[in-house]
Amino acid sequence: MKKHILARHGLRNVLIFLFSCGVLLAGIVLVWVSTFQIPSLETIEERKVSQSTKIYDNTGKILLFDVYQNTKRTVVPFDQISQYIKDATLSIEDKEFYSHKGFKPLSVLRAVIVNTGSLSYSQGGSTITQQVVKNSILTGVKTPTRKLKELVLSLKLEQVLSKEKIFDMYLNEIPYGGSLYGVEEASQAFFGKNSSSVTLAEAAYLASLPQAPTYYSPYGTHKDKLDERKNVVLREMLRDGKINEAEYQGALAEKVGFLPKSEKGIKAPHFVMFVKEYLEQKYGIDVLEQGGLRVTTTLNYDLQKKAEVVAKKYAETNTKNFNGSNDAFVAIDPKTGGILTMVGSRDYFDTEIDGNFNVTTAHRQPGSTFKPFAYAEAFIKGYTPDTMLFDLPTQFSVRCPVEKMTSEGNCYSPVNYDDKFRGLITMRDALAQSINIPSVKTLYLAGIEDTIKLAKSMGVQSLGDSGTYGLTLVLGGGEVSLLDMTSAYGVFATEGIRLPFTGILKVEDKNGRVLEEITLNPVRVLDQEVARKITDILSDNVARTPLYGANSVIYFSNRDIAVKTGTTNNYKDAWIIGYTPSVVVGTWAGNNDNTPMAKKVSGLIVAPMWREFMDEVLKTVPEETFIKPTKEDSYDLKPVLRGKWQGGISSIIQSPLVDPNIPYSGLQETLSGGVHSILYWVNKDSPRDSAPVNPYTEPQFERWEYSVRNWAVSQGLQ
Repeated sequence: MKKHILARHGLRNVLIFLFSCGVLLAGIVLVWVSTFQIPSLETIEERKVSQSTKIYDNTGKILLFDVYQNTKRTVVPFDQISQYIKDATLSIEDKEFYSHKGFKPLSVLRAVIVNTGSLSYSQGGSTITQQVVKNSILTGVKTPTRKLKELVLSLKLEQVLSKEKIFDMYLNEIPYGGSLYGVEEASQAFFGKNSSSVTLAEAAYLASLPQAPTYYSPYGTHKDKLDERKNVVLREMLRDGKINEAEYQGALAEKVGFLPKSEKGIKAPHFVMFVKEYLEQKYGIDVLEQGGLRVTTTLNYDLQKKAEVVAKKYAETNTKNFNGSNDAFVAIDPKTGGILTMVGSRDYFDTEIDGNFNVTTAHRQPGSTFKPFAYAEAFIKGYTPDTMLFDLPTQFSVRCPVEKMTSEGNCYSPVNYDDKFRGLITMRDALAQSINIPSVKTLYLAGIEDTIKLAKSMGVQSLGDSGTYGLTLVLGGGEVSLLDMTSAYGVFATEGIRLPFTGILKVEDKNGRVLEEITLNPVRVLDQEVARKITDILSDNVARTPLYGANSVIYFSNRDIAVKTGTTNNYKDAWIIGYTPSVVVGTWAGNNDNTPMAKKVSGLIVAPMWREFMDEVLKTVPEETFIKPTKEDSYDLKPVLRGKWQGGISSIIQSPLVDPNIPYSGLQETLSGGVHSILYWVNKDSPRDSAPVNPYTEPQFERWEYSVRNWAVSQGLQ
């Protein structure tokens, strides 16, 4: 009897104990649940969603790069998302979204049974609301406690947000594989269009991916499975009455093309990194990586792709033929300063040549491409393209005997690329044929300091002061960047107007507010007539024919193109820069490690690749002609400035004979005073003023005169 009573009371005690434990556990759970961070409408809507800065080409459609390394997300308003996407998502993910209260009990029960059996917690059974909670509020780690939090917070979320807002959040944050988040990001990456513009079939593909974005990736090995799931989505949409039979059949038949997956997530990498550096300096790293900036650049991606192909092609050829393993391109619109292409090496990802090093912004010696700045300064001072100089062996160093023609030690006596001396030559022909000795003389006449000031004002920013250089500056003695030089040549293209280069058209914040936008602030830095003279020379095929031939690779029979090549004395760098009024293209070839190439002029090494790319560029710009400079043929101009070398004293007499070669009919000129260098006839700083009273005080006079006297004797002129 006692045992029976004890057993009965013992069982009761056990039940009471278990009940108490259950109550206690329930209480603990309730207390625990009450401590959840339950989001309110305000905290949900105002929370900061990490958005990455995106860099686009000049169309604003082609994504070049997403700056943020781990997340790519673009938030767009709900009403700007295609209805196809919304319907496809509901049909495959959550048909009862608009009727349930945050979760579906049967789905949760099924998930519990499956997960208990497998001990993997792999079965989700999540509604759209649950997925929003999981992606926006909780971590993605699947545990029983997290799942409970997910259910509770889903119920709460449905109480504070409308269904539309929850759906909005889902579509803007659902993962689509890799670092892609949100339908807008996926639409741009896969189809190159906004989420508002996708077709029915494209929307079905987008709805197919979130279930297993890596497995179903269009770039993976299960593309056939993605196609099957897309068809399932369409079938479910048909069953749900979202589409009709005709739409269904049309979507099944539609051939959808996915954009190529950009290599390592970046297009035009040298340019992108150039822009990224600018953005980081201006806005800071935090804003750059997570501020959601939308950056529309100046890059013409069609031209960029062509430039990259040409660069790779010729780098391989030059490696074999000239020991030049690398090359680079820059194209600029001189009327805006916008960078149209930037190829910093033959391949950004080629580690053997340090391909990620951007040669276009590196400082290299430009060779003879620097010469036009010296000639331009000379023209500013009053010299003319017809100014007569002597291409003769000359010792320019005042610390070396005048008769010693060497460049060893303290001496400086340069030679020409072909080791020949032409005697008499005009500034026009000297620049067009890139003859060194008269170019050194031109720099002396123009003045080193003034030439540097002019080059800097035109955009060549890396030059030091005049004390840094000697007369070798005109032959490329200073180190400059291809980007600066190409931009500076743009001043010649615009007849003297400077517009600094830029890679930015517009920068917007995540709310669409414009932070900066390209503004044109043109500044005249060069006289119009001077710019026209340089352009006229650089586009004069007759003047350059002795160097390049009449039908060279830089000659365009049907277009006005001004061109200048340059090769450094040590053959480490080969350059060419050419332009029309609407575009400037600069090209470089060499080795990143500064090892020399074969001893060939730039016309052989770099001109062919420049020409191939220039042919593509010309298809994108209007056919324009250069305006000729005003011809100066007045007898008031000194003979030496009119191409006359026989003497500097002019006598004009009236002649009854009419010579068609005489500028003024009926006038005859006779010259006297002997054959001398130009320093005998002009004051170098003001050549149109009176001749110097005592030219022997000019430091270079004796040196130039020495060679001219020897030449005159050899010609039987004395």
